[in-house]
Amino acid sequence: MAPQHGDRKQDGNAVAEPVMRWFTWEEVAQRTGRGPALQERWVVIDRKVYDISHFYRRHPGGALLISSHAGQDVTDAFVAFHVDKFLVNKYLKPLQIGELAPDQPSIEPTKNKMLVKDFRELRASVEKMGLLEPNKLFFFLHLAHILLLDTAAWLILFYFGTSLVPFIVSMLVLTISQVQASWLQHDLGHLSVFRKTKWNHLLHKFVMCHLIGASAKWWTLLHSRHHSKPNCFRKDPDIDMHPFLFTLGKKFSVEVSMSKKYMPYNHQHKYFFFTLPPLLFPTYFHCHTFYIAYTKRYWVDLACMLTFYIRFFFTYGSLLEMKSLLAYYFIFRMLESSWFVWVSQMNHIPMDIYYDKNLDWVSTQLQATCNVEQSLFNDWFTGHLNFQIEHHLFPTMPRHNYWKVAPLVKSLCAKHGIEYQCKPLLTAFADIVHSLKNSGELWLDAYLHK
Repeated sequence: MAPQHGDRKQDGNAVAEPVMRWFTWEEVAQRTGRGPALQERWVVIDRKVYDISHFYRRHPGGALLISSHAGQDVTDAFVAFHVDKFLVNKYLKPLQIGELAPDQPSIEPTKNKMLVKDFRELRASVEKMGLLEPNKLFFFLHLAHILLLDTAAWLILFYFGTSLVPFIVSMLVLTISQVQASWLQHDLGHLSVFRKTKWNHLLHKFVMCHLIGASAKWWTLLHSRHHSKPNCFRKDPDIDMHPFLFTLGKKFSVEVSMSKKYMPYNHQHKYFFFTLPPLLFPTYFHCHTFYIAYTKRYWVDLACMLTFYIRFFFTYGSLLEMKSLLAYYFIFRMLESSWFVWVSQMNHIPMDIYYDKNLDWVSTQLQATCNVEQSLFNDWFTGHLNFQIEHHLFPTMPRHNYWKVAPLVKSLCAKHGIEYQCKPLLTAFADIVHSLKNSGELWLDAYLHK
């Protein structure tokens, strides 16, 4: 149902103005950018219908992020991601073309209405409880310990020399600093350290670009899409990069068997140990962050990234010979990569992986995430990503409040008969390998009998 236009007077001239129309969920569902309505992309937020057909390419979070929701209700995703609602509404207002007809339900027919209703009430309670308010002292101390470790790594070599023992100890200290910086930039990228968006962006650029040596905008571009549709093939970039080396999920593994054979996937649980964990950062991420920053012209990010490499090679180059310097750099990147991959994948790879089913926000996040038991070590070691469920449901929540909202989320899951998975840390690591083994066996069985 296309919107009609009326006329209004402006400076004596007639100006076309869109007239709001009523739409059905069926009409919205057809505007996905595919099929008959190839060029049209609509979304629904709080019963209002928006045409993002032209805007999606200018979306600050990336075109693929918002277009992955085309034809769907994005109310809960919109609330979850946007901190400054007043600013965002300025962009939304010109895009509105109508509203859902009075006879249309407020919640998309394909979604669990009671679960959505209860979650929105929980979200309101979370806001009233102040659980979205950050504790700046927590994050200041976290940044301070990162900077101290970063400095200590160099001082160890400076005072104790470059023999094997100080060389190894220095690498381990720098690895810890880098991984903890990764957890902090993750907080900043989710706008959970400051209430003002601009301060999150500024410190994010400092931590990600200068302390780590990667593009802040590159990370946001990929990670926002992951949160939007976790474990959804062709919508979650974390899953899309796997099929060349790995096949994931039960249904998807069977589908992969029908296409060209890329790898001996039945052995993927074995070669996983010496491929993705140690090599993701030193190889793929290293190249990809520079490629995206250059092709998308993130010039400020590129300049800030260069300050990391100048600082690193100047300070450590004054103590180490070139071969030792390159070995030092590559090894600590491998250690950092291994730590990061095991932690980031333990919550997702063992879970359901398939195409987007257009489920409600809660179901989408819960079917793709699981938790790891809380302890002081687990919280520090994982950057509080052991609370992956709470993090995915409330992505802008400061991580020091996850433990407070966890009982409320558990109660919501229990009420609706949804499994809330929480496991020991080592079990979570083992489940990565087990899920890869199971997926590989499913692939082999389907491949041999196709």
